[in-house]
Amino acid sequence: MTELTLSAIVSKRSRAKSDEFQALTDRYLARAAHYMPAQALNFESEDALSAWIAKAPGRAAAHAILFDPRGKTLTSDEFAHTLGRLRDDGAQRIVFAIGPADGWSDQARTRAAALVSFGRITLPHELARVVAAEQIYRALTILAGHPYHLGH
Repeated sequence: MTELTLSAIVSKRSRAKSDEFQALTDRYLARAAHYMPAQALNFESEDALSAWIAKAPGRAAAHAILFDPRGKTLTSDEFAHTLGRLRDDGAQRIVFAIGPADGWSDQARTRAAALVSFGRITLPHELARVVAAEQIYRALTILAGHPYHLGH
């Protein structure tokens, strides 16, 4: 079964300052877990995330989807299709990652399975996590044929 991880590069001083944002992120990931295992992890550097993606103990390397302003802006259906394609192709681990404040390195962008953009706006890190978690949940409901995505 495919396992999802929503990760973020966050320095210690930038860790979640708002319980409300964290509660929303947790709520959407808990809902997503009804469709496939989902978790959230923070990393202090791109290198730490890259090492975890490459080889978590006893697990296959993960497919990384990086949220990046240079990425493709997708509709929710297109985002669901991207997730579904990886799942159907047998990906064991999919990591959705929100990058550091100064953006992803060229090396990270090259290694990524996909680059996805939230558009040309800049979001605070905590809000980007909520948006990503909701879109992951929405994508899973689309793939399952659940009506959540209709009218929400």
